[in-house]
Amino acid sequence: MKFEDIYKTYWDRIFRLCMGFVNDYDIAQDLAQETFIIVWQKLETFRNESSIGTWIFRIASNNCLRQIERQKRFPKSALPLHLTEEKQYSLEPQIQFLYKCIAELPETDRIIISLELEDVKQSEIAKIVGLSETNTRVKIHRIKEKLTQKFKENGQQ
Repeated sequence: MKFEDIYKTYWDRIFRLCMGFVNDYDIAQDLAQETFIIVWQKLETFRNESSIGTWIFRIASNNCLRQIERQKRFPKSALPLHLTEEKQYSLEPQIQFLYKCIAELPETDRIIISLELEDVKQSEIAKIVGLSETNTRVKIHRIKEKLTQKFKENGQQ
């Protein structure tokens, strides 16, 4: 598969996965780009032991986890008020709330639900996160219950 085809096929899905991790549009864009730089650099080494999608999602997940670790080591300091920028996003309020809720989940749960939302097969999710398929199914069910509860508590439909 050519890199251009991979990029076109997976860009949106990888961006949404990153968005689920960091809940920040700009950082998610950067993480998705970094993921595809790695894919481009390592494409020759892909061994077809899993699907290309599983491989790319694994790279993206690892990239997001590294970003979270960097954020923990180097906490952000608040910008002076006169430097803040108003960002205009086209995301609906419910989707923004969903990303916020996903970002509050433990790291493994974030990976699992973000992949589930991208319609990645549960068997592939299990391979990506290193869990059994049964455990993955149970986790997906529990995560969905948590998110549903948060939506109810917030008055979202």
